[in-house]
Amino acid sequence: MAQAPAASPVSGAKSKLYPDAKSALEGVVADDQTLAVGGFGLCGIPEALIEALRDSGVKGLTAISNNAGVDGFGLGLLLETRQIRKMISSYVGENKEFERQFLAGELELEFNPQGTLAERLRAGGAGIPAFFTATGYGTVVAEGKETREFDGKHYVMETALVADVALVKAWKADKAGNLVFRKTARNFNPACAMAGKVCIAEVEEVVEIGAIDPDHVHLPGIYVDRIVHNPNPEKRIEQRTVRGGN
Repeated sequence: MAQAPAASPVSGAKSKLYPDAKSALEGVVADDQTLAVGGFGLCGIPEALIEALRDSGVKGLTAISNNAGVDGFGLGLLLETRQIRKMISSYVGENKEFERQFLAGELELEFNPQGTLAERLRAGGAGIPAFFTATGYGTVVAEGKETREFDGKHYVMETALVADVALVKAWKADKAGNLVFRKTARNFNPACAMAGKVCIAEVEEVVEIGAIDPDHVHLPGIYVDRIVHNPNPEKRIEQRTVRGGN
C-alpha cells in the first residue's frame, strides 16, 4: 500500500501573515529595546509599523536607522512622543525636532559614516562581532575606539549592530517571508532585517509561495518572522525639487 506524501514543512508551518501592524508588534516590542528600522530618507520606510509603534506607547527605545525621518512622519513621529532615547544614525539633517532634542541634551546620538552603519548592520546579521575600516580614522568618529595599522594604512575598529527587533519595508513578499525590494528601498532594509533578532516586514504585495522566482529573492524568508500587508502606503516625498519655468 502506497504511503501518503509527507506534509510540506512550509505549508504546515504557522502563518507569518498578520492582519495589521498593531497585531504584528504585539508580544514583540517592549520598553528599552533596540530597533533597526529600514529606509533611506523617506524611501522604503515601514510607515504603518512606525505608526503602530507610536500607538503602542513603548519608550526608552534605541533606534538604528540611516536617518530619523522628518518632522511628523517616519521616525519623526516617535521623536515627537519622546519614545526614542537614542539614535544610531548617519544622516539626521531633515528633522528639526531631532536637532532641538540633540542640542538640548534630550536625545543621545551615535553618529556613523553611512557606509560604516551599513556594514555594522551587515556584520551583526552575519555574526561578525567587529571589523576594521579606514573610514573615520583621525576624526571624532574614531575617538575612544581601537585603531590598528595594516600594510602601512590606519584603520578604526567598529563593532557590529544587533537589534532586538527589525522593522523593514519591502515591495513584495510570499507567504514564507521571501522579500523583494524596489530600487532605493533596498539600501538599508535587507541589512536591518538580518541584524534583528525578530524581523517584521511591511509589504505592498503578498503572493503565494512559489510565485517569486528564487533568483529574484533579495532576502530569504528565514530572516523574516512576521509580515504585514500595507497595499497603499503614503510614500511621502522628502524634498520635492522641480524645474522652474523660463
